[in-house]
Amino acid sequence: MRRTLVRFGQFLFSKRNAVFPLAFLAIAAASFSLAPIGSERADLVLDVVGLAVAAAGQALRAMVIGLAYIRRGGKAKKIHADHLVQNGIFAHSRNPLYVGNMMVFLGLFLVLNSPLGYLVGVPFFYIAYLSITLAEEEFLRQRFGEEYEAYCRRVNRFLPSLKGIGATMRSMSFDWGRLIRKEYGSTFIWVTTAIGLLLWEVAARRGWSSIGHRAPILAAVWVAALAGYLLARYLKKTGKLSAPRAA
Repeated sequence: MRRTLVRFGQFLFSKRNAVFPLAFLAIAAASFSLAPIGSERADLVLDVVGLAVAAAGQALRAMVIGLAYIRRGGKAKKIHADHLVQNGIFAHSRNPLYVGNMMVFLGLFLVLNSPLGYLVGVPFFYIAYLSITLAEEEFLRQRFGEEYEAYCRRVNRFLPSLKGIGATMRSMSFDWGRLIRKEYGSTFIWVTTAIGLLLWEVAARRGWSSIGHRAPILAAVWVAALAGYLLARYLKKTGKLSAPRAA
């Protein structure tokens, strides 16, 4: 089973930027949204919980990237690492970026609130990230040997440990430029997806004519998100977010 998951992870590693959005959209398109216990108020509460979970996942990713970033894109679309990153949030979880990603997807599935999302979507993304993680672990174990084994014994694969997190935060500077450069696009995409789900769930149950009470507020949020995206892209393209060069 592990070998199968590793091979699946190796396949997904280079394809995930296309596979994951398409998988989520396919599941959402085939779903029907439910109002929990038949209550619109309960549905609103679940929407808030889902957005909070997704935002917490994004916040975790922000902490990781701002403090100590590890390149997850690999090299030539293959798993690669020049050195073993063990500082920053990586001192508390070996895969905090993937934990953040899973939280974002879980939050979106809570907003979607469909049987297909829970029975297919959540397990698929967990297995997908677990598979990628196992494939990376195999590479890192071969690349760094005992150093990586000691790291595995000290730090959890996924669940972050809060022990010493305050010292970690105080010991490192936060790179806001790097955070914006790396995250502005993906943040805009999941926020846009969440807004679309919030509109679609109402329309699916009561028709598109019923979205009027949500549309103006969500449109304003999306315009603000778009403005932030365009500003970040401009700053990145003009080099204003680049790290300062050493003298």
